[in-house]
Amino acid sequence: MFRRREPVPFAFLAEADRFRSNVTPPPRRRASAGEMAGRWLLGLTLVAGLVGALVVGMPALSPSSGTPAQQSQASQGR
Repeated sequence: MFRRREPVPFAFLAEADRFRSNVTPPPRRRASAGEMAGRWLLGLTLVAGLVGALVVGMPALSPSSGTPAQQSQASQGR
């Protein structure tokens, strides 16, 4: 990489792309069995709610083929 010939204010910012930290972050803490069970239970509850809403809503979405369409009295001319 080339060096700048003109002076740069805050020269440490210009060289920041070369900086490498020798400090490693601490290892991630593993979730406990209770936390994992809670996550599974929450996910299962959400999926069950979506499936239940779909099952309950399906009759309203399907067209009724057995009964003829009702017409109001105003459309019959009465």
